[in-house]
Amino acid sequence: MGYTALFIPIVLFTNMRMELKNIIKKYNEKVVLDIGTLTIEEGKITGITGPNGSGKSTLLNIVGGIDKEYSGNVLYDGHSLNREIERNMTYVFQKPYLFRRKVYENIAYPLKLRGVNKQEIQIKVRKVIENLEIEELAEKKAHLLSGGESQKVVLARALVFNPKLLLLDEPTSNIDPESIKIMEREIVRFNKDTNSTVIIVTHNLSQAKRICDNIIYLQGGRVSI
Repeated sequence: MGYTALFIPIVLFTNMRMELKNIIKKYNEKVVLDIGTLTIEEGKITGITGPNGSGKSTLLNIVGGIDKEYSGNVLYDGHSLNREIERNMTYVFQKPYLFRRKVYENIAYPLKLRGVNKQEIQIKVRKVIENLEIEELAEKKAHLLSGGESQKVVLARALVFNPKLLLLDEPTSNIDPESIKIMEREIVRFNKDTNSTVIIVTHNLSQAKRICDNIIYLQGGRVSI
C-alpha cells in the first residue's frame, strides 16, 4: 500500500530567530526545566549539551512543538508555532524512524509531500546521497539498514528539502568515527549553504565545540553560564 503525497507549499522564511521566555516544564510536579530567557540566533548552529537528565532533549522537544505541556512562550521570528513554521522545520530523533521502503523513497518523501516535480526530486536526492556518501544504500530497504546507516539516511531526509530550522537529537550517537565525521561535515555544510538555523543536542562537548557557533550548557534543567 503506497503513501499519498499531499501538496504542501514551501513557505520561505528569511531567518529563524527563536526566543524562549519563562519556560517551566514539570514531570509529576517536579520541575525538570526552568529557563527564564534564552535566545537562539538565526543562521547559526547552536549546541545544547550537559549531563544525562539535564533537560537537553526536553528542551528540544519543546522547541520542536512535540512537547506542549509546559508554561511559558517559544517564539519563532516573533510568532508562536504555526503550520507555516512547522512546514519549514524538521526533527531528527535519536532513534531513527524510516519507512519500510527503499532508501531513495525515504529521502524523497518530504519533497513529494511538498509537490516538488520528479526531475527536481531526482537532482536533490542524488546530491544529498552523494554528500553523505550513501550511494550504495539508495536501492536497499531502509528497515534492513544498520544503526549508523539509518542515522545517515534520516539526516539525508531532513536536509533534502532545506528546512529553515533543523533540530537534531544526538544524531551521531553510537555510530563509527568515520560516519560521525561525514555527518558533522554535512551539518556544517548545510548551515553554511542555506543560512538555516540548526539546533543540535549532544552529550559530547568536544563535538559541540567542533561544529557549533554557540553552546548552551544545561545543568539540572537550567542554563549554566
